[in-house]
Amino acid sequence: MKCPYCGEFDTRVLDSRSTQDSSAIRRRRQCVNCSNRFTTMEKTEEEPLVVIKRDGRRELFDPGKIIKGLLLAGRKRNIPLSQWEELVENLEQELRSSYVKEITADQIGDIILKKLRTIDEVAYVRFASVFRKFADVEAFKAELEDMLREKDELKKQGRL
Repeated sequence: MKCPYCGEFDTRVLDSRSTQDSSAIRRRRQCVNCSNRFTTMEKTEEEPLVVIKRDGRRELFDPGKIIKGLLLAGRKRNIPLSQWEELVENLEQELRSSYVKEITADQIGDIILKKLRTIDEVAYVRFASVFRKFADVEAFKAELEDMLREKDELKKQGRL
């Protein structure tokens, strides 16, 4: 590892620790030439996750775009940012653990909607209205009726 102070390649590791989520290793190093200490992070290189947009374009998966959409959907709903970050982090882990390299935006949207329904119904409807591109009030009404029907089923089964 090259020393950031003097450029020497000969350094020694003083301490190694896993990060809290065990996704990386933090190493404390010391340069044998100038004796300065510095920290490095060693992380597994991940394969890029590609999103296929509705028009056929391909983009790299961007968690920030999803969080932005969730913040808009949950506007004035008193949902902490940490909950949105957790939802997106879980989504990304789910996608990576399934070993898919490409996924459609519609598939991502469907997964988010399933997770969002349990967090906040109003945010769910707002997100769905943009994601599903409701053409008119009738489409919006149909979505609400499906949601209410599903809620009634869960109540009958004692899961709500």
